[in-house]
Amino acid sequence: MYDLTGKTILVTGASRGIGAAIYKLCRQSGANVIPHASQESPHTDDNFIYQDLSQPGAGTVLFETALKRHGFIHAVVNNAGVYLPSPLIETGQTTSWEAGWETTLAVNVKAPADICRAAITHFRENGGGQIINIASRAGHRGDGIDHAAYAASKGAILAMTKTWARALSGENIQFYAISPGWVETRMAPQDIENRKKAVADIPLGRVAQPEEIAQMTRFLLSGVCPSAVGASFDINGASYVR
Repeated sequence: MYDLTGKTILVTGASRGIGAAIYKLCRQSGANVIPHASQESPHTDDNFIYQDLSQPGAGTVLFETALKRHGFIHAVVNNAGVYLPSPLIETGQTTSWEAGWETTLAVNVKAPADICRAAITHFRENGGGQIINIASRAGHRGDGIDHAAYAASKGAILAMTKTWARALSGENIQFYAISPGWVETRMAPQDIENRKKAVADIPLGRVAQPEEIAQMTRFLLSGVCPSAVGASFDINGASYVR
């Protein structure tokens, strides 16, 4: 039903979790997918572009590399991200306050912003395009006390998405955001007690599966509901209802 044949789509963070599910489903739906990963992995294939998004200018380099390889890009899914602690109190066993904020903002905000900027230029020259930014429930409701940097970064992603959707929709450049709660990835709580607490906060009774995020992504990329431009789609089992 949601055919993506003929579309070339850049997906960041495509080697595992949500990104891998998006990569797989978009390919199954006929798209030419350009997958990105932060570093080489034995589980990835030759199509991947490897780029460390924590480095200055990495987002721009990634988009330019993808464009050079494929000549044209119809859509971008900004999925890559990190979930690092930014503890108020240092324990010596956690990522420091400074490092937590610096790396989180570099990967979760600056890199996708640079990718969006490069994509907007390309889209303006070629009649339009789509950008889906993977945000988080945390960007709306906040997160735990030691993950303020993560929540702030996802709030920034939501603000960027809304700003550019309002400014650029008339140029056929469509921005959307998806805001998952806990998803069954490496970021989800793994120990028994924390998992119980996380699930207890979800009325649906379970965390989301990566494939659910992929399905929403494919729906938006299909273009069947362009008037949803600028919206943020919550996928959190009713754990945060706006």
